[in-house]
Amino acid sequence: MPDMEGFREASNFGFDQAQSVENFHVKGAANLSWGMKDRLSRIFNPKTGKAVLLAFDHGFIMGPTSGLERIDLSIVPLTQYADCLMCTRGILQSSIPAATNKPICLRSDAGSSILTELNRNVLIDVEDAIRLNASAMAVMFAAGDEEREAVTAANLVKAVDLGNRYGIPVMGVTAVGKQMARDARYFALASRMCAENGAAIVKTYYCDGFERVAATCPVPIVIAGGKKVPELDALQLCYKAVQDGACGVDMGRKDFVDIDSIKSAIALSDYFESCYADIQKYMLVEGIEPQKKELLDCLSATFTTADAIQAGKEVGLSERSVMYSLVSLTTNKIIKKIKRGEYEKLQ
Repeated sequence: MPDMEGFREASNFGFDQAQSVENFHVKGAANLSWGMKDRLSRIFNPKTGKAVLLAFDHGFIMGPTSGLERIDLSIVPLTQYADCLMCTRGILQSSIPAATNKPICLRSDAGSSILTELNRNVLIDVEDAIRLNASAMAVMFAAGDEEREAVTAANLVKAVDLGNRYGIPVMGVTAVGKQMARDARYFALASRMCAENGAAIVKTYYCDGFERVAATCPVPIVIAGGKKVPELDALQLCYKAVQDGACGVDMGRKDFVDIDSIKSAIALSDYFESCYADIQKYMLVEGIEPQKKELLDCLSATFTTADAIQAGKEVGLSERSVMYSLVSLTTNKIIKKIKRGEYEKLQ
């Protein structure tokens, strides 16, 4: 029998506060397992549902290409500004400090080099993704390529099956096949096929009519960089993509800009996010029912349930109405419950 001495009967049931219901911030992921959601939350900002991924996996078929000759010099200084790093297992283990503490989207397929026709890619062992604590696995899908479409689809499905088993989401990376035009119709086809086969994230290209691509894909899309363009054009491309429904960008080798420019872009983004948050707060406060607002105005920055009941009497609210109001205001994050019977204004 357990020792009952010192056992205290439960008493803090929170009758005045409704249990919070999760509204998950990643598109299409509400019904995934807890482990999947945890990993997706490392990649996508819980406040915005957006992500900036830094991709430097190009060497697995291109070798030491321009911009990626020395990962320790060109990439490591930039990692602090990214939400997630996309790379191969070899580069991760050899060049990225473990203390970087960033989620990893691990390139999980491999094939021949650019010196030959791209052949049938093979998957790496999922246990490597587990050992390396990957937050996602990236696998290519070549829609419109007669030789590789079926093989890459099989790889994607196998990766999703293994990812589901171990709680690791898969990113479907759309390659442009020989029979595939670079337009919204075909990117929508490839992106939807990735999602239909279980990918939790899709990486594809921005194009005219991209809003149709994003709208018909039930999981978040992050856009690839594509051809080298001037820095301002790259930032404008990112802006347009997000406005059209992308949930982030996954750019690398051809899109590198200097650290000062990255800091400036992040500062500008933070400013707009701050303005947006202020507007949201204003709208929340202005949307409060008159009596509840009057109740709040009578209360100090921190207050007790007894204070609220007394203030309710002054504005013509019954005790029951005050208790319901406290629950409603807490749910809408106008106030926060500090501990039993004590609250703090948030707005």
